[in-house]
Amino acid sequence: MRTAYSVETVRTAERELMARLPEGALMQRAAAGLAASCADLLGRVSGARVVLLVGSGDNGGDALYAGARLAARGAGVTAVLLAPDRTHPGGLAALRRAGGRTVGAGAGEDAVARAALVVDGIVGIGGRGGLRPEAARLVAAARDARAGVVAVDLPSGVDADTGEVAGEAVHADATVTFGTYKPGLLVDPAAERTGALRLIDIGLAPYLPATPDVEALQHADVAERLPVPAPESDKYRRGVVGVVAGSARYPGAAVLAVAGALRGGAGAVRYVGPAADAVIARFPEALVHAGPPAKAGRVQAWVVGPGLGDAPDARQALDDVLASDVPVLVDADGLRLLDRDRLRSRAAATVLTPHAGEAAALLGTAREEVEAARLAAVRRLAAEYGATALLKGSTTLVADASGGPVRVNPTGTGWLATAGSGDVLSGLGGALLAAGLEAREAASAAAYLHGLAGRHAAGREGSPVGASDVAESLASAWRDVRTR
Repeated sequence: MRTAYSVETVRTAERELMARLPEGALMQRAAAGLAASCADLLGRVSGARVVLLVGSGDNGGDALYAGARLAARGAGVTAVLLAPDRTHPGGLAALRRAGGRTVGAGAGEDAVARAALVVDGIVGIGGRGGLRPEAARLVAAARDARAGVVAVDLPSGVDADTGEVAGEAVHADATVTFGTYKPGLLVDPAAERTGALRLIDIGLAPYLPATPDVEALQHADVAERLPVPAPESDKYRRGVVGVVAGSARYPGAAVLAVAGALRGGAGAVRYVGPAADAVIARFPEALVHAGPPAKAGRVQAWVVGPGLGDAPDARQALDDVLASDVPVLVDADGLRLLDRDRLRSRAAATVLTPHAGEAAALLGTAREEVEAARLAAVRRLAAEYGATALLKGSTTLVADASGGPVRVNPTGTGWLATAGSGDVLSGLGGALLAAGLEAREAASAAAYLHGLAGRHAAGREGSPVGASDVAESLASAWRDVRTR
């Protein structure tokens, strides 16, 4: 599992570690890892032109010491000093001893234009706001020159704690981060600027708390959570999920939600709603009922909302489901009909799965605010509604009302931005709830499998897919997780 910690936590851990090390040793560890990563990207170091964009903080010092190591191996290294009076003195002396040269910001664009690799050491993890104009011009010059860009610890201009980008920021080809991941490296919009992420071990782990601020599951973590039928299992032990979805206008939403539930490991699916004919035509194994949900039969979890519409019977169906004593996943139209107080009074778990627009409506804010500050939005959703919130998007986030670590899903792909994809995710999440997974675990595993299924459906080269393709690829995603 990848774990990420806030700037304050990282700095506290660094102080504890530095107190046990010789002066400067921690920076040398970081610089050695950074130099090795730069060398890997260059392939051939000797004769390569490397430009360091050096600010006044420790990231600038890391860049200078790494540049000294590259210069000692024959690279032509130039440091562009953005704050000459506040440049790290030890790093600057090391670079000059190794044969590197320095220039002011005014001559920086010419140096960048000839570089094979640009190292972003402009701003450290405590930086706030976008790049200043002088730095932004240098970053633009690197982009125009098509030089490779390596960010030191994080791309300058992004917020390390939140992933927010308040102005101009570096778009890195690779980011070399030290000790631990920072939340902003894993959460969009900042995450899309990091490029390939590489974590350098500098000995920080023993000084970090057990509970991170953000975490991201990996294959092994998901495999541990997926339900596997035992020899004595029957359809009821595996979990029966009820699906209340679809309408005369949107029968396909019901079909897709049922598809997600069936491909998500449910022992049986009970469909309740007006799209029974469409569901049975596609999935004869589904059990159908005209409703109301309370009379449809035994279930271990409900999914409600996809394609439900806003007619009075839709609201009644939602109320009926929320009155049950089993976990409920609410999506799409169900979110628009939701009553916050009613939801908070539920004893059983509830999972909400909004996209940014739906989240904005639930929070009474603008969609742009949700997209700009996704971590804050998902935490607020979970707290205000007393539920587990799964905020869909380029990096899907999962938070619960306990205030524990936010889960970041790493498997998403842009090919999932297709009509009905969310309906498949809802059914999948409901199946995992019915199998007995706790709400946060079910939401996290569902997001992971859903993203992986999207990748499988699109193929290695990437091609357009539909929601039905994603549902059909859930089985291969499941096998991938369990066998790798």
